[in-house]
Amino acid sequence: MRVIAGTARSLKLKTPEGLDTRPTTDRIKETLFNMIQMEVPGSIFIDLFAGSGGIGIEALSRGARHAYFVENGKEAISCIQDNLAFTKFTDKATLIKQDILGALSLISEKEADIIFMDPPYRADCERSVFSLLAQQKYVTEDTMIIVEAELNKDFSFLEELGFTVWKEKNYKTNKHVFCRKVK
Repeated sequence: MRVIAGTARSLKLKTPEGLDTRPTTDRIKETLFNMIQMEVPGSIFIDLFAGSGGIGIEALSRGARHAYFVENGKEAISCIQDNLAFTKFTDKATLIKQDILGALSLISEKEADIIFMDPPYRADCERSVFSLLAQQKYVTEDTMIIVEAELNKDFSFLEELGFTVWKEKNYKTNKHVFCRKVK
């Protein structure tokens, strides 16, 4: 896995060994960032279930002002720390080393611009995360929330939590679901 574009372009990133994380492939990451490229410069970017930190680091490389990385796996945390040091983005990053549900209230921003989450597919925790995101002041109707999920994952629950899906991008085995808070 590597950084696709920006100031850290072509730098190879470490990934945690084993099956606990599932890094987004370079091809899918490139497609995603091509779709959001105008939103990233100067943004506050939150990478939930960060794994190796590859998505948040890509955002920093492409000009995000600050990125939050939320992860609770020890090996993944070590990878994120190494990758931030290697890419020289430590000063633009906040690593929150705890469970996602406890971490969301620790983010202290007036507004988050982009929130990316790639939860374990079998964990079925999206509803819980969106329930908590709905309560956070930094999640506004302008915040773009992107979820990487299995193709068959149903997001019909979002409406009752105050969110709407405005775009979906399907790949061979997964998809990106783009959501916003309803005004």
